[in-house]
Amino acid sequence: MDLELQGKAAIVTGAASGIGRAIALALSREGADLVLADIDVAGCERTLALMRAARADAQGVVVRADAGECADHEATVNAALDAYGGLDIAVNNAGIGGEAKLTGEMSPEGWRRVIDVNLNGVYYAMHAQLPALLARGGGAIVNIASILGQAGWRTASAYVASKHGVVGLTKSAALEYAERGIRINAVGPGFIETPILGEDPEALAQLAALHPVKRLGQPGEVADLVAWLASARASLVTGAYYPVDGGYLAQ
Repeated sequence: MDLELQGKAAIVTGAASGIGRAIALALSREGADLVLADIDVAGCERTLALMRAARADAQGVVVRADAGECADHEATVNAALDAYGGLDIAVNNAGIGGEAKLTGEMSPEGWRRVIDVNLNGVYYAMHAQLPALLARGGGAIVNIASILGQAGWRTASAYVASKHGVVGLTKSAALEYAERGIRINAVGPGFIETPILGEDPEALAQLAALHPVKRLGQPGEVADLVAWLASARASLVTGAYYPVDGGYLAQ
C-alpha cells in the first residue's frame, strides 16, 4: 500500500531494536525521512543501515536520547527541524519493563524509573513534538502502549500503570488537538517476538499460548498498523486505542 509518506519527517523513539526498529523501517519504506532516537546509538546506526539497504535514498539521523529526560526529547525534535525543516509524524515507542516484583516488594526507585520512561517520557515527547507539528499545520502522533494498557499483570504494576496512563494521555491529547489538525492514537501490542522476551523456548511457548491465535506477534505486524495511522489514509482516526494482540484482549 502506498501511504504517501514521501518527504514526511518522522521521529521514532526506541528505534534501536524490536518494534521501534520495525516501525522505522516501515515508515522509511513508505518514503518518510527519519530521526532515530534511543539510548542505544549503535542499535540506531544498525536500524539506519537496514533502512538504506532497503531503500537506497533513505534519509535518517541518529540521536542519543533517554526517553525519561525531557531535554532529550527537545533535542530529538530539534534534530528533525535541523535535518528536515519540520516535523510531520512522531512515534513514541521507547519503553522499559522494569522490576518483576509484587507491588509491595517493588523498589520506589524501580517504580519511578518505569513511570519516568514509559509515561512521563510520552508526555515529554508530545510536549516537545506538538509545537513542531502545529507549525507544520498538523500531523500525526502514535503512542505505543501495550495490551497491558487495558489489562493487569501480576508482578508488573508499574508497567501496567504506565501503559494505562499512555492510553489515557493519548485520548485526552487527541481531544485537545483534533480541531488543530493533529491526530493522536495509541497502539497496544500483545507479546511480540523481540529480544525483550528472551530466548527460553518453554517461556515463549507459554506466552504464545495466552493468545487465541496461539503464536507470538511479529514486530512488522505492529509496524504496519503504525505506518497506516501515521498516514493520511487514517484521516478520520484519532483518540483511538488499537490492540495488535492476536485476540488476547477479546478473551
